[in-house]
Amino acid sequence: MQVRSFTAEARRAQIVGAAIEVIAEVGYPQASFARIAERAGLSSTRLISYHFAGKQELIQEVVAQLYGEIGEFMTGRVTAAGTPTEALHAYIEGYIEFVTAHRTQMKALLSIFLNGGLEWDPQTQEPVVLSPVERILTDGQSAGEFRECDVRIVAATIQRSLDGIPLMLEAHPDLDLATCARELVTLFDRALRPS
Repeated sequence: MQVRSFTAEARRAQIVGAAIEVIAEVGYPQASFARIAERAGLSSTRLISYHFAGKQELIQEVVAQLYGEIGEFMTGRVTAAGTPTEALHAYIEGYIEFVTAHRTQMKALLSIFLNGGLEWDPQTQEPVVLSPVERILTDGQSAGEFRECDVRIVAATIQRSLDGIPLMLEAHPDLDLATCARELVTLFDRALRPS
């Protein structure tokens, strides 16, 4: 196990933060080490290469950090919910709240995925991304709050609806995100209502 010093961790965090800003500003394809080094205030791209084996490793760290932030943000909201229905509302509203407060990060994440910046392996990634929504749906079915449905398909539909919000923001920067949350909550409430 590699142990990094506080200074090394701070430098890595500085580079990741600069990478997020550059990717959001110019897009993943144009996010060179030179631009990232300049944004981070580094004297040379070698300082990035010292901490990351290449652009792919840096991008993996960016995505891991952003997913970690989203997960931490969402966990508190979903855990505080009293019922599966409230948990689903908290998940939808919390995700959109995160997007609202972290537009730069979400724009960077969108650019990474849309431009093939991260290899996507559905066998290893999808269950991690969908498991909280699947758990909420399964709990809701057990409690009789949600109708019987294919949990994986419905969870994927909910998650993909949320993942599309940053893309909509690119086309419509003045998009009313509170309305998005309200509409999605209403849509999935009605779709999951027991007969």
